[in-house]
Amino acid sequence: MKKLLLVFFALAGVAFAAEGNEMLLSYSAIAAGVGLGIAALGGAIGMGSTAAATISGMARNPGVGGKLMTTMFIALAMIEAQVIYTLVVALILLYANPFLG
Repeated sequence: MKKLLLVFFALAGVAFAAEGNEMLLSYSAIAAGVGLGIAALGGAIGMGSTAAATISGMARNPGVGGKLMTTMFIALAMIEAQVIYTLVVALILLYANPFLG
């Protein structure tokens, strides 16, 4: 945890060292990285709990395994879509920043 905090402060130092548009680009890079990290963490937690619930349901009633598996794949696609949306926003912030005017 201390190493992560040190890296974050190092990145924040780079952002504060810049001026004008460079500072905005630095903040955008930090925001994209932090946002994508949080989205990936949330997606991983959601996928793990979805898989655990599906396995538990199939263990209780093996006859509905096919339906549960289909529902699980749909849920996993929806969870992954949220992470991909965050990736798209992060790429927009990095390469086509709308804040630079």
